[in-house]
Amino acid sequence: MKLTVWTYEGPPHVGAMRVATAMTDVHYVLHAPQGDTYADLLFTMIERRGKRPPVTYTTFQARDLGSDTAELFMEAARDAYARFKPAAMLVGASCTAELIQDDPGGLALTLNLPCPVLPLELPSYMRRENWGASETFYRLVRGLAGPHAPAPGEARAERRRGPPRCNILGGTALGFRHRDDIKEIKRLLARLGIEVVVSAPLDASTADITRMGEADFNVVLYPEIGEEAARWLEKNFGQPRTRTVPIGVGATRDFVREVAALAGVDPAPALDDEDLRQPWWARSVDSNYLTGKRVFVFGDATHAVAAARVAVEEMGFELVGLGAYNREFARTVRETAQRYGVEALISDDYLEVEAAIEAAAPELVLGTQMERHIAKRLGIGCAVISAPVHVEDFPARFAPQMGYEGANVLFDTWVHPLVMGLEEHLLGMFREDFEFNNEAGPSHLGAHKPSPAPVTASEPEPALAVQADDTAETEDAAAIWRDDALAELKKIPFFVRGKARRNAETFAAQSGAQVITLETLYDAKAHFGR
Repeated sequence: MKLTVWTYEGPPHVGAMRVATAMTDVHYVLHAPQGDTYADLLFTMIERRGKRPPVTYTTFQARDLGSDTAELFMEAARDAYARFKPAAMLVGASCTAELIQDDPGGLALTLNLPCPVLPLELPSYMRRENWGASETFYRLVRGLAGPHAPAPGEARAERRRGPPRCNILGGTALGFRHRDDIKEIKRLLARLGIEVVVSAPLDASTADITRMGEADFNVVLYPEIGEEAARWLEKNFGQPRTRTVPIGVGATRDFVREVAALAGVDPAPALDDEDLRQPWWARSVDSNYLTGKRVFVFGDATHAVAAARVAVEEMGFELVGLGAYNREFARTVRETAQRYGVEALISDDYLEVEAAIEAAAPELVLGTQMERHIAKRLGIGCAVISAPVHVEDFPARFAPQMGYEGANVLFDTWVHPLVMGLEEHLLGMFREDFEFNNEAGPSHLGAHKPSPAPVTASEPEPALAVQADDTAETEDAAAIWRDDALAELKKIPFFVRGKARRNAETFAAQSGAQVITLETLYDAKAHFGR
């Protein structure tokens, strides 16, 4: 496992915790050292859940390694059942405990506990969090719904009369807007007259899992987590599954048509929404200045691919970068990138992602909380579209990413950093006016930062490259700028000013120019094409 300051995905046992925490009557016994209990904080502090996850840790310490750690696990499993009385129990090991090779699954089965016990084999040094959630959900569905599946060669029982029925698959605890997405999609399905049998794993019970075979088809909202279980249900219960993720107006309408075809109903009642404002806003006069904005997209595959479509086809942005950190879905991301004429970046190294963003010089980054930090350092606007996320991305209000209301939320979220960036740029352009001078201070975005000192031809402005970021790189001391060139440089939007300055200084060095004049700045722009 790669150790890093930042990581896009945790180890697979965190994915298993997300599934266990999402359900109502499942308990997870995790063979883990004392330090691995940090994972509780992901749910209680970041997601702000009202209770801790249903996980019992063995919390062995270094001194226990010389004794019988297997007995520690068995005692923890017995105590967990006696205390919590779960309807089903998951057992497994964390990445550290995996090295001890105590076989938690085999040990738990010898206890003969009066509930289903599902062992999890999650290879921590080869797999990551999303895969762990997917594997855990698949094991639960196979273990609990499997006994109710038709025998090989046996026809499926005739469905009961009534409206078409479906399951919703993929929502978990600690999922990015999963709670709100599922609520929005249930509302959409209700308009089509489709009943939801089970939504799992989020808010589902073990009894719900056993009933999943009653549905006519499955709606897969998060393929990283729900697709493996959906494939199994399709094979064993004959339930087809959806392929479209309803993020954005176009994808939501495609989803409605796909679901209507699977259910045999008319899609018309759900092809529009009276509260849908995003298309009008995106075409409005106030949004004209957003057309052609350069955007870089990075996140999990599902959200990154969906965001690319919305950015290009619904917002009128120019896609200059697309990537994902989960390699299991690399093919999907590469196909999407090829369709939009960019090269896909498949990496879980945030430094590589930062280098790609800096090279692309976008005006907006759509990414995870890690890209938010990267964009802040580079002075670029950013909106979070994917996990990993932080506490501010679990709002108390209703804020889905999917469906028609999700499209409205996307527009608000993505346009906000661009509007704030324009405000900062305008203040910079008119700083010489009596109402917008240095003594008046910057906008509320930079109210905590000191005003820059006056710039002279022999003393370059220390943070001119990116006024909104006090971590901007210091300019080369050998570069001498004329006053007129510096004044022109100030007119360039702050989020691309750093690249313009570097281009001018590089061009001057290559041309042997000792002083950067207005003509040098224009020549550099023509040379580098922007």
